Amino acid sequence: MADLRFFDRAGPFSLEELARLSGAQLAQGSDPLRQISDVAALDTALESEIVFLSERKLKDALASSKAGACILAPTLADLAPVGMACLIHPDPKRAYALVAQAFYPQNAPVPWIAPTASIDPSASLGQGVRIEPGAVIGRHAVLGDRVHVGANAVIGRSVVVGDDSRIGPLVSLQCCEIGKRVVLHPGVAIGQDGYGFAPSRDGRHVKLPQMGLVIVSDDVEIGANTTIDRGATGDTVIGPHTKIDNLVQIGHNVRTGLGCGITAQVGISGSTTIGDLTLLYGQVGVADHSRIGSGVTILARSGVQGFVPDGSTYMGYPAVEMKEYLKLHKFLLRESRKMGSAKKSSESD
Repeated sequence: MADLRFFDRAGPFSLEELARLSGAQLAQGSDPLRQISDVAALDTALESEIVFLSERKLKDALASSKAGACILAPTLADLAPVGMACLIHPDPKRAYALVAQAFYPQNAPVPWIAPTASIDPSASLGQGVRIEPGAVIGRHAVLGDRVHVGANAVIGRSVVVGDDSRIGPLVSLQCCEIGKRVVLHPGVAIGQDGYGFAPSRDGRHVKLPQMGLVIVSDDVEIGANTTIDRGATGDTVIGPHTKIDNLVQIGHNVRTGLGCGITAQVGISGSTTIGDLTLLYGQVGVADHSRIGSGVTILARSGVQGFVPDGSTYMGYPAVEMKEYLKLHKFLLRESRKMGSAKKSSESD
């Protein structure tokens, strides 16, 4: 159960309503009118709450759970204890997320402009905006309808923010266009100069003007203290539905496709392109001008340079296909053991 000091909960909902909202099918014998008051974890759930199960290895936790209902896959439906209602869905986690959104919806902000906000007279504000204390809205900036700007955020000159976007506290936006329904968590910095210099042997490096923008597409979410540099010539582009974790660095002229996932402490160097539905796990490093295809998975702490084909899984430093990496790892392990055995044998002689 969420702490209601911090979250507003809707409901209760009937099982019939939750099935409709999530696209799940109510199992035979489950009461469609049964009321559910909240979502919960398997080990803490109450009889009026709903949980989900996505892995068979958690069957014991489900068997001992006091939850009144569970969302699970058709292949796991037989694991539910007697008396527990079942909602059947091929992707239980997705269905559970939709149910959780019903209980904890993201409501439109209550319209308000703080007296201490600084708003340039040339800025355009949509209907129903909320601007918190200390926020700065620069000249010719455009905020869409129901945009929420957090405390001490800075929306720079001519920046555009689309409808229903949420700009967290201390966010800095310049030279960028932000799409609709975008969420920027605290401390995000978008549109600052990319790292571009003409090096010199005398140490007097010459700065290259960064004249592009950052384009953040619709339905993107960007985690706290992530930075995205604007393009040098041309734009840095974050594709629609991409989800970026905290503490990520994205260099100038990077372009990501649809629905990418980029987790904490990833660094992507300039002019890299990433295809659709690609996942980069924690602390992955990507060298400049790399080309990563669609449907790719790069496992944690890998170092990527060059071309990664569609649908592949890469790991290691330098990153190679997972099968190749594991084969090499087994070889090195086997050889090191041989060397250890040979050393012991020679010492005994």
